[in-house]
Amino acid sequence: MSSHISRHSPKNNSATMIYGSVALIVAFVLFTIINTTYASSLFNSMKAFIANELSWYYIGVICFCLILSLWLIISPYGSIRLGKDEDRPEFSNFSWFSMLFGAGIGIGILFWSIAEPIYHLQGNPFITDAQKGTVEAAQVAMRIAIFHWGLHGWGLFAVIGMLLAYFSYRKGLPLSIRSSLYPIFGERIYGPIGHAADLLSVFGTVFGIATSLGLGAKQMNTGLHYLFGLEVSTPVQIVLIVVISAIATASVLSGVNKGIRLLSEWNMHLTVVILALFIVFGPTVYLLGAFFTNLGDYITHAVNLGFWVNPNPKDAWQGDWTIFYWGWWIAWAPFCGIFIARISKGRTIREFVIGVLIAPTLLAAFWITIFGNTAMHIQLFGAGGIVEAVNSDVTMSLFKTIELMNIGHVMTVVMASICTVLLVTYFVTSADSATLVICTLVCMGDENPPSHYRIIWGALVGAVAAVLLAAGGLSALQTASIVAALPFSVVLLLAIYGLLKSLHEETSQTRKESIQNGRAERDSQDVSIESINTTSA
Repeated sequence: MSSHISRHSPKNNSATMIYGSVALIVAFVLFTIINTTYASSLFNSMKAFIANELSWYYIGVICFCLILSLWLIISPYGSIRLGKDEDRPEFSNFSWFSMLFGAGIGIGILFWSIAEPIYHLQGNPFITDAQKGTVEAAQVAMRIAIFHWGLHGWGLFAVIGMLLAYFSYRKGLPLSIRSSLYPIFGERIYGPIGHAADLLSVFGTVFGIATSLGLGAKQMNTGLHYLFGLEVSTPVQIVLIVVISAIATASVLSGVNKGIRLLSEWNMHLTVVILALFIVFGPTVYLLGAFFTNLGDYITHAVNLGFWVNPNPKDAWQGDWTIFYWGWWIAWAPFCGIFIARISKGRTIREFVIGVLIAPTLLAAFWITIFGNTAMHIQLFGAGGIVEAVNSDVTMSLFKTIELMNIGHVMTVVMASICTVLLVTYFVTSADSATLVICTLVCMGDENPPSHYRIIWGALVGAVAAVLLAAGGLSALQTASIVAALPFSVVLLLAIYGLLKSLHEETSQTRKESIQNGRAERDSQDVSIESINTTSA
């Protein structure tokens, strides 16, 4: 039985969030671009501190979220619905999975599915120097790449998305991070405590998506250069950001049911096409075998990899890769969590967690295998050249791999074109989803924020990406978004405590009501029996 919490109207506090979030974003951008060198040095120092001193903490937070999500599946709480007891899912499973993947990590995995395994092929802490560049190293490289995009990250998204959906759709609170703190702070979430939690969420979302837009614009520029000879330059990349931001703003104006859903489904269809082309025109038997090998290898080593903390303080590998990824997942958790919650109303906790954990992880593992092992096959058993391409320009890794597949000019152009279109559409779905989330946060959980806010924030996100790209501050921004994960991780842990407290109270209340109803029914039956006996006498 759902139990709604009486709350104050948040509308009178929305001005604080709107002006505060804009001021925070502008101040940070100015700080970054006025003295990019100093900002980069500061952020890198903070990142180094986290990698050296707090890697255990980031690893612990991620592992805890995965364990918690797995426990929720088998716990009595799993049958609780994310909404009223009579609510049912708004979207079909296909639409739901498409939006989960497209808004979450689709663009990132398209960017890194070849580059990351190739980097690990050249060295990582789990292979010897003699193994670098060998078949053994390739298997370890695939294991690490799938690990970074697999269950651990989605366990985090599952927990935060689920708790946001629970407090919003079952308890009647705003769809924002502050609501998860209600069991701890009560009505004070509508004051400075709640504002701080939501501002941290806006910060991570804006700079996470701005960084992705900037990096993605570079890869799209590379794809257009490869296909049409378009000049690779910062002005071209800024124009691409402007165009993508405009399309994303139009999409977010149409709402979740139209633009975002349709684009996400389109992404999934194109993804299936490009994966099929890689399988058909690539080393088919090798790729299909590699998927099962990679999946089993990942499952076998996931626990050890998940809890591993590098004992060598001089080795920067874990800080550059695993801690970077975990910080990135945490920084993006508010964005992905709110969006996942928004599209998941009506599902049970068990159904929600299983779907968020399993479907994206399987697709990520399959995608990384098809793209990454195609590149590995070329590098290890074919003409080679992938390592050199990745080391020279990471944005060329995808297009160079397609070129070296030797499938003829026409198919090379077709596949490169599809990948370039996917880059655009995945970035649009990421940008429009992020814009909707930001507007929801600054409007204190309003799921249908005013259109002018959607336009303003759609433009602002694009402007932030363009300005920082022009100023050369994207690398500093990328590092800063990871550092921002540290304060938000504290909010995350408090939110989890609030969730468990509320779940316990709800099930205890339900159990108490069930006992009382049972007693009342038995008393009624006893009265009926006594009445019958009296009549008979």
